[in-house]
Order: sequence, then structure tokens, then C-alpha cells
Amino acid sequence: MRIILIFTFTFLSLLLEAQDIKWSPDKDSYFVLEKDEIVRYELPSLAKSVVLSNKDLKPSETEKNLKIESFLFSKDEKKLLIFTNTKKVWRLNTRGDYWVYDLTSRKLQQMGKSKPVSSLMFAKFSPNGSKVAYVSEYNLYVEDIETGVIKPLTNDGNRKLINSTFDWAYEEEFFCRDGFRWSPDSKKIAFWQLDAENTKDYLMIDNTSAIYPKAIPVEYPVSGEKPSKYKIGVVNIENVSNKWMQIPDDNEWGTYLPRMEWAVNSDELIVQHLNRKQNESKIMICNSTTGNTNTIYAENDPAWIDILPNLNDKYIYGGWDWINNGKEFVWTTEKDGWRHLYRISRDGKTEKLITKGDYDVISLEAIDETSGYVYFHASPKNATQKYLYRTKLNGEAEAEKISPDNQSGTHDYELSPNAHFAVHRFSNYYTQFTKEWISLPNHKSVDGKNKIDDAITKGEKAKPNVEFTQIKTEEDVTMDAWMVKPKNFDPNKKYPLVIYVYTEPAGQNVKDIYGVSNNYLYNGNMSVDGYIYMSIDNRGTPVPKGREWRKSIYRKIGLLNIKDQAMAAKEVLKLPYIDTNRVAVWGWSGGGTATLNLMFQYPEIYKTGIAIAAVGNQLTYDNIYQERYMGLPQENKEDFEKNSPIAHVKGLKGDLLYIHGTGDDNVHYNNVEMLINELVKNGKQFQLMAYPNRSHSISEGEGTRAHLSALFTKFLKEHCPPGAIDNTKK
Repeated sequence: MRIILIFTFTFLSLLLEAQDIKWSPDKDSYFVLEKDEIVRYELPSLAKSVVLSNKDLKPSETEKNLKIESFLFSKDEKKLLIFTNTKKVWRLNTRGDYWVYDLTSRKLQQMGKSKPVSSLMFAKFSPNGSKVAYVSEYNLYVEDIETGVIKPLTNDGNRKLINSTFDWAYEEEFFCRDGFRWSPDSKKIAFWQLDAENTKDYLMIDNTSAIYPKAIPVEYPVSGEKPSKYKIGVVNIENVSNKWMQIPDDNEWGTYLPRMEWAVNSDELIVQHLNRKQNESKIMICNSTTGNTNTIYAENDPAWIDILPNLNDKYIYGGWDWINNGKEFVWTTEKDGWRHLYRISRDGKTEKLITKGDYDVISLEAIDETSGYVYFHASPKNATQKYLYRTKLNGEAEAEKISPDNQSGTHDYELSPNAHFAVHRFSNYYTQFTKEWISLPNHKSVDGKNKIDDAITKGEKAKPNVEFTQIKTEEDVTMDAWMVKPKNFDPNKKYPLVIYVYTEPAGQNVKDIYGVSNNYLYNGNMSVDGYIYMSIDNRGTPVPKGREWRKSIYRKIGLLNIKDQAMAAKEVLKLPYIDTNRVAVWGWSGGGTATLNLMFQYPEIYKTGIAIAAVGNQLTYDNIYQERYMGLPQENKEDFEKNSPIAHVKGLKGDLLYIHGTGDDNVHYNNVEMLINELVKNGKQFQLMAYPNRSHSISEGEGTRAHLSALFTKFLKEHCPPGAIDNTKK
């Protein structure tokens, strides 16, 4: 349930831009895709040269030029792997066609030519550059570039036995997509195999593509269901012999394996193993020849343990932070109450705290082992912002802030492998997203310009009327919030209040970034029309305020987050310019769930609600997400039941608009019909809009977004009318 759509388009564009940067092994240059060409930029000069021009992308005289979606270099930079003709798999375009371009011979060669069109996934060069491995239709293949011979490394794959990629839940909740890794010596490949045979299917019904409805099965383990079983295999490329690693499992409950990499050498793997509740993590070394497995490091948490890809997107694509020639690695843990970095010995017998103090490491960004520093994001003083810090890798120094003091807001950095340079992206609520290349650690622009400082100066001249504040409740909980007051605000008048919510551990709303207060679904300008618009981050949201803040929500989703929001709203309603008869709330996904709960549990506060793609019954949502934060239904089912909106429908008094896509593979449509049954049984009137065959984003189909926006705006204006009224008017 990670859709927080107020930020979606900006965030995705930045993420995709970051992914397109490929650092050169020489570490002082990078490659990027520009206008269907791959170009190289030298740092710090930013001198540009074309590596692969558009004219080189024509397979034959009769074919069109290839359109590059992404690319990878071989380790020696003599070959390029080009990804094109891509198709979406759940969230991202991870299926497509791959071509190898030889930069010496200027030869363009298609990989997997005998496979179905757009069926190849996660292709990558062997470290020696002679072969390419890829997944097609649930099986793993390796292709010799010189001979074109394709060798199947698995042949038993199907929708229920998944080789080298993952089922829906692993992809959504662990970010696991690419499920295989080349050994450093290019002789072996380690891969995941998921057995979803006993994982039940959700049947999504397509009623619109043809006259007869079509059932679309999706393997989807809900709360209380055992997860898909996994194996890690190591296959020899030469003779296709496979060795399964002897990783322990729990026959009754099942376990998870969200991370796997080669352990610096070609003889051992390192994996992260989680129990079913995800509150016990074990780091294991596996012998790739014998399959023997040894636990080197273990960690427990009374609530849950976050895996690294949850904290930093770059680890979605793999990686492990080895230092000291593979004798140690850097690890993230909250064991002392704050998220900190530790260095752990390869045998797990020694560990040392690197970052020290009462603050959270938001994400690890780079390790400059030559200079002895580690770079990371943090914000010790303001949880709505983010800055770059560094500290000594030996743990014997205080953290040093690298981001300039005069740039107050949210910084993102992508550092070069040697941490000499970085692409720096910045925004705050009044400064548009701006990018510049900088040198480190002096944080100087490489072109001598001050693009971000200039953007801040420009933004200050036209600051939007967004106010960041903190709300302290009667229970002594202090929460960050932002508020946008109406244009030409008059404190002697009363205005309607609209609150945007998410509230769950997967999302933070109150961030000091540009556009944070934009309601993209509202057709018009809420401030001009006379609304007060705000958002509040309750306990349990993933903000850098320490472990206790984030994990106090354990087994209390639908209770603690809802009470925090209501108690904060109660304080806001004390303001003399709030019309307590016109209070609306809305949210999407987890925010839609919160909207339902707020409308049902606190009807005296919230009079209008718009819930989109909401979970009505926690028992319908996937096991990885819901059990991580709520425990196991077999042990505390009453928490799942009593904290779900479906248990509180009797409380509805206000006006509710309930919106869902019937093709939602994330929050399935049965949530809607379960909740409708309860609403009908209890005589509760409401409005429903079901978008046929639309997914969780409700973005497919001509006219969909315009229709949704019009629907949202019309309902809000009708049931929570905009504009001021005289303060004395009753």
C-alpha cells in the first residue's frame, strides 16, 4: 500500500532520472541517455561525448531504430546492453527486448531472438563480458554473445514455480524483481526459485475487454496465509548442474529471504533470512559448492525489522556494502533506538557503531573507503527535511553536515563510487526541484554556477502560503503538519477544513518539498476557492524521529494512527477560523483506509470523506505487509478485525464517497463488496464509484483521470462547500 499519489509524478521522474545515470569504472565520468543517444560526461568539466548515436540503433535497413529504455555497460565498457520495447509487469516495465551493441565492431545483436517478443527480463552481462543471462517466461537462460547459442539453466518454470524473479507479494513489499546474480568469476549464477503452488489466487474479473468476462488469477497470499516457499540455487554455466542452498525454513509458518548476493568471492553467498513475523533477521553465509549455510549475525525487534531496500531505492537493484577487502560489511539497525550504521565482521563476531547520536540515518548513500568516510542522509533537527552528512568509517568522529546551511529543505544526492562527485537535487516548499553537479566534500558546483541558490532566491519572492507547524495533542503527542490557508484569508471568518491523510508505516506526507500541498485531484485551486487544506503525520509514519515513533504502531494500525489523527484534528478545530461543520478527509490506498476509519470512528469530527482504493478488511491484504505491522492472525486475529474499517461502519454519519478500481491487483475489489454489505446491513447511505478494470492507480483508460478529478471536486464542493462565512454566523 505504497501509493501516496500527491508525490507520485515528481518522485517517479526523479527516480527514473537517477536510474539512467551509469557511473564509469574510472569513477570520474558518467553515462546518461539523451535524445535516444547514450552520452558520456567527464567530471568536473562536464565535457560531453556521444558513445552511441541514434544512427547506430537501426538493426537493419527494413527495421526502425531502437528506442532505448535503459542500458548497461559490460565491465570493460566495450559492450552495451540495450533494453527496449518494454512492457509493464505489475508496477514497472521489467519485460522487453534486449540488444547487445559492440562498441569495437559496431555490431548490433539481439539477445533471446527465439523467445517471445518483449518476454526477456533483467538481462545482464557476465563479469567477463562474454555472455548475457536473462529470464523469459519464468525460466533462466544464458546466451553466448559470440556464438548466439542460448542455454536454458532452468526448464521447470511456470506461473506457480517462478525462477529468477518473484511473486506479487515479494515484488510489492520487498521490492524483489531481479532474482539472479552472476558469480564474480562468470562461471555460476545464483538465483531464487519461488514455489507458489500452495499460494491461493485472487481472481480479478475483466468485464470489459470482451463480451464474456475473463478471470485473471494472481498468486496473492493474504494475512494469515503461509508465504510462497523459496529456494536459492547455484547453477554451473558449463554443465548446468545446480546446487540448492540448505537455508532453514519453518515448516509450519514459513520464512522469507528478501536479499541474496555473492559474498565478494565466487565460493560463497550472503543472504538475509526473516522469520514469518519479520521481527527476527539472520545474516547467513552459504557455501555455493556444498550448500552448507552458517548464520553469522542475528537481530531481533519486538515489532519488525526493515530491510535495506525499504530505506534506499538503490538496493532494489541489488548490492551489499562490503569494506576492508570483504572482511567486513556495513549494516543498518535500530537496536539502540535510532537507525544507525554499524560495521560487522564477516564472521559476525565483532561489530562497531559508525554513526552515533540521537538521530536516524535516513539512508546510506556512499562509502569512500579510501578516505575513510561514509556518506548518508539524515535530518536530526527537522523530520520534514533531509540533508547529506558524513562521518568517519571507523566510528570515531561526530557526523559532519555536508549540505549547505543556507539551503533549508530536502536534499537528495547520488554520489559517484569514489564519493568525489554527486548529482545534487533539492527542493523545499517554495523552491522548485533543481539539479546541479557538485564536487565533494566541499559541495561546490562543478560548473561554477549556483543553480540551487538561485532557485531558492527566486522561490522566496513568490512563496506559497504553506505553513509548516507542529500539533501537540492532549495525550502529549507532537506531530508535524502543513497547512494552506485560503487566499485573502481573514481570521475573523470561518473556513472549511480538508485533511489529506496516509497515516501508515509506508508513507510520509509532511515533507518540505515543492508541491507538497498540491491536491492534484482537485479541479481548480483550493486556496482560491476558500478551503483550508492540511496534512498531519501521526506516530507510525516512517519519519526520522527514532524507532519508538515509527514502531509504536505495531499491532495498532487502524487504532493508534486513527486516534492520533483525530486528536490532532481536535486541536485544529479549536482555531477560531475553522468551521467545524465543514471538515473533510481524503486519502488513497492506506490513506483511503484511514479515511474510512476516521469517518466511522470519529463522525463528530469528520463530516465528509473521500476514500480511494482503501483496504476495508485487513485480512484481505497481503501477508508480507499486513503481518509485518500487525502480527499473525493466528495469534491476534482480533487486532486485524477490530482495527479494520469494516468493524466500525455503524459509526458513519457524514457523507462518504467510496472509489475503487475493479482491476486493482493490490487492494482487491472484494474489499469494496465486503464493506458495501456492512454499510447496507446497517442502513448507511454512501456514494460508490467503481472504475472498471482499473488498477490501484486508477490511471488506465481514456478520460479516467479527468473523470476522477471531476468526481472528487464535485463531491467535495457539494458536501463540504468552499468559501468563508461570517465568524458570528451559526
